Amino acid sequence: MARIAEDLLLLLLDNAAAQPGLQHARLQRLLAAAVLLDLAYDCRVRPALPGEPVPADRLIALTGPPPMDPVVRPALALLQEAPITASAAIGKLRKHTEDQVLDQLLRTGQIHQISLSQNRFRRNSYAWPLASRSRVDRARSALLAALFDGDRPDPATAAIVSLLHAVGGLNAVLSLNDRGWQWVVDRANEIASGTWVDDEKMEDVNLAVTTAAVRAALV
Repeated sequence: MARIAEDLLLLLLDNAAAQPGLQHARLQRLLAAAVLLDLAYDCRVRPALPGEPVPADRLIALTGPPPMDPVVRPALALLQEAPITASAAIGKLRKHTEDQVLDQLLRTGQIHQISLSQNRFRRNSYAWPLASRSRVDRARSALLAALFDGDRPDPATAAIVSLLHAVGGLNAVLSLNDRGWQWVVDRANEIASGTWVDDEKMEDVNLAVTTAAVRAALV
């Protein structure tokens, strides 16, 4: 399951308008980056290591079974063609990743789709109200516990915080006063630095180093 990308989009849809509160181009890049991190947590992609015959800024696909989740398949197929920079990967994946994540959430019954406009010449607009609050409530509780209670975030939550912070998007899921924002920014910086990583877990380490590469491509 593309947990990072799906939880991220559910959090962004959790508002009165049932639409992501981010500018569309920024949302596209954010979700493309999230799919790359889903692959990283499954240890299917990592940045090139020093001494490898690949430029240091490239992402490399790792061997493994074909992914079951349709959301991550296009990203893995792209990376399997050749090592590629995180920026280039995000650029190639951004146009379709949002629709792929939305389709998966619709197929699994986690959201509904409501048409707000019908226009032959422009992109139609939609709202995507949540079908159930159980998953987004868990994701939001984990996010708040990591940011405000000092809890060690689980890997998916750490990735979501890191990505939203990189694009200045935490205000799309949180509403705070100035003092609260200063606290959140400081804590998000700490999480993005990788303090949550369990060094004995390869998937944690791989997610953290790939997150650093992907965040740099988003800034």
